[in-house]
Amino acid sequence: MDVDLSIFSLMVMKRTWLRLLALILVAFIGLTGFGSRDGLTGDYPQDTLDVVNYLKYAIELPKDAPDRAELQTQARRRIQAFAARYQRNNSVSNLSSFTTMRTALNSLAGYYSSYPNRPVPEKLKKRLEQQFKRVEAALKRGS
Repeated sequence: MDVDLSIFSLMVMKRTWLRLLALILVAFIGLTGFGSRDGLTGDYPQDTLDVVNYLKYAIELPKDAPDRAELQTQARRRIQAFAARYQRNNSVSNLSSFTTMRTALNSLAGYYSSYPNRPVPEKLKKRLEQQFKRVEAALKRGS
């Protein structure tokens, strides 16, 4: 009888520990989430403005900036993350802000792919600045 009771209490204790572990894992994942490693929040207008501001900073870097290569790499990552998150999202893919943003991102990504060690030329900078202004204006209008 004592052996049956000890086996039963071991089974109950094992089950209790497993449930506690499952509860801790669920709480941890629920509180931290899987996290967005791309720096985007899922809020399209805010993400768009964040990417625009970062890219404005990246394209204005002087030729001799010590961290220019790293910032260009980060800019490319942000471009890829933005495109991956929003290009198949039907609620934003038809917005004028999105189509203009994609045009700007494609231009800059193409330049970075072709000329990774060179600063962005003035002609492209001016065009990107115009497109970024159109994106910001469209976001203010809600489109």
